[in-house]
Amino acid sequence: MTEVEAARPDERPLLVLVESGGQAAREYFFQAVAPHYRLWLLFGGAGRPATATWQVPYLAGSTSVDTMDVAALARVVRELHQREAVAGILCFDEARIEATAKVASELGLRTSPPGAVRRCRDKLGTREALAAANVPQAASVAVRSYDEAAEVAEQSGYPVVLKPRHLAASFGIQLAGSPGDLAAAYRMARDTTLPEAPEVFEAGVLVEEYLDGPEISVDAACFDGRVVPLVIARKETGYPPYFEETGHLVDAADPLRTDVQLLDVLTRAHAAIGYTTGVTHTEFRLTAGGPKVIEINGRIGGDFIPYLGQLATGVDVSLASAAIACGRPVEVRHDRSRVAAVRFYYPDRPMTVADVRFDRALLPAEIHSAAPMVSAGASLRLPPAGFSFASRLAFATAVADTAAACWSALDGAAKALAVTTVPDNTPAEAVE
Repeated sequence: MTEVEAARPDERPLLVLVESGGQAAREYFFQAVAPHYRLWLLFGGAGRPATATWQVPYLAGSTSVDTMDVAALARVVRELHQREAVAGILCFDEARIEATAKVASELGLRTSPPGAVRRCRDKLGTREALAAANVPQAASVAVRSYDEAAEVAEQSGYPVVLKPRHLAASFGIQLAGSPGDLAAAYRMARDTTLPEAPEVFEAGVLVEEYLDGPEISVDAACFDGRVVPLVIARKETGYPPYFEETGHLVDAADPLRTDVQLLDVLTRAHAAIGYTTGVTHTEFRLTAGGPKVIEINGRIGGDFIPYLGQLATGVDVSLASAAIACGRPVEVRHDRSRVAAVRFYYPDRPMTVADVRFDRALLPAEIHSAAPMVSAGASLRLPPAGFSFASRLAFATAVADTAAACWSALDGAAKALAVTTVPDNTPAEAVE
């Protein structure tokens, strides 16, 4: 275990952050929070960097420790707290949110109960809690074998969705439209895993009702017995029968912000899970019968969704999450009315990348940021062989007055993206 400490403390509250995520994906959090809080980063473990890098300018200090080890995390935070008061602890790394909740609970810091966070991590636990409270959601059955999956699908009727019980972010999820599709979908849900994923359950595959309709997400603040929606994003997906998330859009004037039915289901879902303190990322389908819950995640959203909310509305999810963790007042101020969107660009075939760059002169004026997501030598695979970080070449964000203007600008950004490959340096056209 190694520590690096800044020379001069100040009066900002000390907030412990468990892991940081990648620079491209999460630097906006550090930029928003560091002026108001002293950040102490806990990071490390098998296969992880031994020292902080890009995070250093934002930090009051850091400790290298196995962040999957609850006892080690608690020991480090306790020792830090003995030197100076730790105001709160926060995590947006999916594999570590339960461990962080356990540490916070043990040390008397603000958190939802660890059991509630675990119910977010365990998709069957989510389904059972929502069902007990009659919260609208997809019908779901956990199965142990392909034969069980086939029996459930036959009884419920096709199409069905198969998903891993222990993962999130659309990993390993596939639509089976007929009995002929079921075997491949079952294998994907059973076999897909991630480094540092939590335990694989015996009944580890869920066979679920397919919900038709637009898909959205809600990042919400939970504090003082309230569930307050902060950012509502509309989702783009691609690569059917998979559910690859290819883009998101936040509109400050979205009527869903005041949709009574959606807010009711959101509030009831959190009560059913027992999630009381923190920021969550809940996904819904807007079906003909009303909004139904797909899943609840005990962390802020990924894919730049919180940042899109800030660009479109001025509401800062990062600051809200820090304030809740430290017991400070939560400000939810809508000080602008724009539309913001992100799109992720994918290769048109599996490839090893030699170079990825945007021609800045070709980017539309509405483009706010655009950057590669891979470096030279990266091997990219398309779904189903690769999902999200294993498939994406680059991203771009846009800010405009309308959704149509955002999507048009992001279409234009694709034309400014130049990709060369190894070994023959053949240009690869990015596709949405």
